[in-house]
Amino acid sequence: MAANTLMFIIVGKNDTPLYEADFIPVQKKDASQLQLCQFVLHSSLDIVDEMVWKNNSMFLKAVDRFGDMIVSAFVTANHVRFLLLHDFRSEDGIKNFFTEVYELYLKVVLNPFYSYNSPITSTVFDNRVRGLAKRFLS
Repeated sequence: MAANTLMFIIVGKNDTPLYEADFIPVQKKDASQLQLCQFVLHSSLDIVDEMVWKNNSMFLKAVDRFGDMIVSAFVTANHVRFLLLHDFRSEDGIKNFFTEVYELYLKVVLNPFYSYNSPITSTVFDNRVRGLAKRFLS
């Protein structure tokens, strides 16, 4: 896993957090860094909401910056937002990551036992997202 991919979140309707995965190495992980990553991602939600109406694409590319960190976004048809915090530029890898995670998300949403707009707690989903991050963001 590349150390420069920091965090990935899925945010649903009414800014409800649905899923969160941090990719910070264990030896570098501390509470303040996790809180900073969460703050940067959640503060970019307003920018994403503005850009959705100006762009026809689901992949919004880099929507915000904080220091050397970049926030990339992907918005589904029902306005569920996927946000990735990273400090590298690889648009193709990020777009492929978002597309594959979107397919996984659709499988979760289509599950009759999943309650829409509730947190995703599936360990299978988490493992697959982390595998996709290794594959596309390394």
